[in-house]
Amino acid sequence: MRKITIILLSILILASCKEQNKSKNQKLKVVTTTSMVTDLVQNIGKDLIEVEGLMGSGVDPHLYKASEGDVSKLLNADVIFYNGLHLEGKLVEVFEKMQHQNSKTIAIGESLDKKTLIGSEYFASNYDPHIWFDIQNWKIITEYVIEQLCALDPKNADAFKKNGQEYLFQLDDLQIKLDNIISTLPKEKRILVTAHDAFNYFGNAFDFNVVGLQGLSTATEAGVQDVQKLANFIIEKKVKAIFVESSVPKRTIEALQAAVRSKKHNVIIGGTLFSDALGNPGTKEGTYIGMFTYNVDTIINALK
Repeated sequence: MRKITIILLSILILASCKEQNKSKNQKLKVVTTTSMVTDLVQNIGKDLIEVEGLMGSGVDPHLYKASEGDVSKLLNADVIFYNGLHLEGKLVEVFEKMQHQNSKTIAIGESLDKKTLIGSEYFASNYDPHIWFDIQNWKIITEYVIEQLCALDPKNADAFKKNGQEYLFQLDDLQIKLDNIISTLPKEKRILVTAHDAFNYFGNAFDFNVVGLQGLSTATEAGVQDVQKLANFIIEKKVKAIFVESSVPKRTIEALQAAVRSKKHNVIIGGTLFSDALGNPGTKEGTYIGMFTYNVDTIINALK
């Protein structure tokens, strides 16, 4: 709490200096939160903007706390793109304060019709924030980001629209590719068990029964009863594999595997999925499209 207070005070003190330090000839300076948002903005802005992401590979946005070093990044930004829907839980207060200081903060999740969002049984009036796991959501968000960048930097609007359209075509191709891969797995085998509830949009989009050991936020701890209940479910449904997540400690899934084995049933750990963060920059999994393809390949190969 003390760290957040210091950050908020820093914003109040430094916000007035922002306009003085900005040059008209500079590229649009964009700060993003999660690696998925960073990848999206970079695909649209390319070398016409400067993008700096706060969260790298393996970082859990549910638990991420702004550091003092983040303050200068946020204050020097012309615009901040973040997921919203309480994904970046511990940054919400910082973003709200910055809005009051006339800083441009954009929650991409606000572009989606709330009727299409998945409600949360844990938090009233809140929604599942893992919206990127439905490609149709990501296409709507892509169009929204194009619109926002065009408004912020009109001189490069044509380039943003061109880049964005190319990316939308890539998302169309991704949808077709993943549909074809998933069609090879019988529907009765489409049961995805992971560390936390990050894949509900994926489940709806690709007809999977998705079960997470923890809730929508990794801040929600799984108890012994949760582990035993899910172990019984795995045995009943004859689930062949369960999955670790790159941004969540694997001990919870290992505990689940041990619980299943203690009941004289075997279940393998089918691999590590990327849920709340992309892979390392420069790798296939370091992009949204590469991450999604890798995840689906891993799931299908393990559950076959």
